[in-house]
Parts: sequence; structure tokens; C-alpha cells
Amino acid sequence: MFVPDQYREPEATWMAELVRENPLAQLSSNGDDGAAPYATHVPVILDPQLRDLPSDLPGITLWGHMNRANPQWAALASPTPVVVAFSGPHSYVSPTVYGITPAAPTWNFTAVHVRGLLSRVDSEDDTLETVKATVRALEGRFGAGWDMSDSVDYFRRILPGVGAFRIAVSQADGMFKLSQEQESGTRERVRCSFAGETSRNQREIAAMMGRLPSVPASVPSPGQP
Repeated sequence: MFVPDQYREPEATWMAELVRENPLAQLSSNGDDGAAPYATHVPVILDPQLRDLPSDLPGITLWGHMNRANPQWAALASPTPVVVAFSGPHSYVSPTVYGITPAAPTWNFTAVHVRGLLSRVDSEDDTLETVKATVRALEGRFGAGWDMSDSVDYFRRILPGVGAFRIAVSQADGMFKLSQEQESGTRERVRCSFAGETSRNQREIAAMMGRLPSVPASVPSPGQP
């Protein structure tokens, strides 16, 4: 992923935080014999054995699973190079917010692209643990405290259709485009405008903008208005 310097990760754990908070990722891998690449949206979580958010994603392991009936699963050998794309909050930015002329519209967004080697999980016990770890991670952050205890036998019955995997991360790029190319006053008008909107995406963008260090605006890179 092309990331201009002014849009890189502002703090050490921002990429890991985005991965944790946006676990529905796009898993991409090469197609067979020159065919189009595969891409599937799947739940992917940070290694559940990690106690704290890592300051660097390379070197860690991601856990995930997909439907074994998916043709992508059959094409995934062990190991297979993959790209996993996580999308965070994003929103269109109208020039009406800037209060200056001339101006151009843009899109503020956050994303992390991870590269690594995917290995399939062959053990039934490890596949079940992948499903349980995913439930714990997602129910804990996004659910209502559901207890899976009475459903573990059901999990076992559906395991033949579950393809679990691990991804050893070798590279990670984060794009946090939060109006850093604008001077501080304009940036603050964007933040305040988004903070007052009903859209969750815009409010989350505003919160992230509020965490940015106070730095002078950068000159936009070509293709990044």
C-alpha cells in the first residue's frame, strides 16, 4: 500500500488497535495458474496469547477461519503468501467544511494492509480453538457477554466446514489519512464538523484526529488532495 509520510502511523500501537477494532478483513491470495486473485472477507484476530497490543505487527501471528466450501480455501497451500486488508473509519470531506477557497474535496480514511505467510490448521482441536478464540475476541469487544459453553458441541458438529488458518506477519503498512495535509485551523474545523455528525464513521474519524500530535501541515503528495 502506498502511504505518504504524513499519513503514516502516528503512534506505535495504532495499527494493532485498528486491526483489533476492525476484525472483518479482506484476505487476498493469488489465483490458480494466472487466474484472477481470490479475495474473501473473513474474521481475523490478533494472536489471542498476546496480553497487550503489540507495538509492531511484523513478527506476530494472526488467527482466522473461512468456509471450506470457498474455492479460495482449496487454493491455499501451506504456506501461501497473502495480503490481509483491514479497513477502519472513513468519510468524505466536503470543501464546505474548510472555510477557504480554493479547495478540493477528499476522503479521510484509515486502513492497515498486512502481508505474511498463511498456514492451514489441520488439527480438529486447533480448528475448534480458533473458533472459540474468535468468539471470545469478538463477543468481548462487540457482543453482549454471550456464554458459548452450551454451544461448543454444536461448534464440533460444524467443524468439518470450517477452514482455520494462521498468518505469520512479515510486513504491515498503515494509512491514517486524517487531514494532516491541511493547516491546523482547517484541520480543526474538519474535526469539529465530524465530531458533531450522527455518522459513527465521522465521529470515530474526529476522535482519531483529536489524538494526532500537533504538527505543521505537510505538502500533499501527488494524488493525495
